[in-house]
Amino acid sequence: MTPDVLRLIEFYKSPLGQKARRVVRKHVVAMAGDVKGKRVLGLGFATPYMRFALGSAERVLTFMPARQGASAWPREGPSTTVLCDPLEMPLTDAAVDMVVGVHAIEHAADAEEQMRELWRVCAPDAVLILVVPRRRGLWSTRDNTPFGIGHPYSRGQLDRLLREHSFEVERCREALYLPPSQRPLLLKSAKMFERVGPFFGPALAGVLVVKARKKLFPAITRRKRADKFIRVPALAPQTAMEWPRQHPQ
Repeated sequence: MTPDVLRLIEFYKSPLGQKARRVVRKHVVAMAGDVKGKRVLGLGFATPYMRFALGSAERVLTFMPARQGASAWPREGPSTTVLCDPLEMPLTDAAVDMVVGVHAIEHAADAEEQMRELWRVCAPDAVLILVVPRRRGLWSTRDNTPFGIGHPYSRGQLDRLLREHSFEVERCREALYLPPSQRPLLLKSAKMFERVGPFFGPALAGVLVVKARKKLFPAITRRKRADKFIRVPALAPQTAMEWPRQHPQ
């Protein structure tokens, strides 16, 4: 199931969504580092976390799945948004230097095919940053946020998915220890939850933020899609049928 773009926008406008964006964005920006002169791609609904790249990156693109819908971004300039099939992105091979995927992998119809497509569009030594809901985390068990929709991952599952498709994991961080609630008292304590949460282990974390780098040797080749066979009836010209005339008696 893919969340609707209107629901995503509504969530990030809410107090809980604004807190979640601030918390996760810190990890994304820290892992991205200097993006000066790089070609950066946001996949899924990554626009709440992409503003850091607008000023210095050579080019910024934001691809949103057709099943989700798209919204123009940024507001203050020409839109960078492209509505497309994430399994067949309109890019040449080795086209981007960095990919930031948020609300993307967990909603992919075929996660393995999605990883092959990401490997294809990434340039050599490109960086891939993924934000995915953590399996058994509190956020993945509640459907009142976009992180509660889709397929959550454990740290081992995500690491295996990346390694099997020629991405080497460099860093992995747990985040969002804040409970997914709109209660004002909990929202005011967001900083405290993020500061104290790691001492209790990753069990309370809501998402995983992973930085991986593309390896140079080829990934698993993409599966060939079977051609659809459509039966077309054979059409042969036939003479017109004439009814016998009835002679008046």
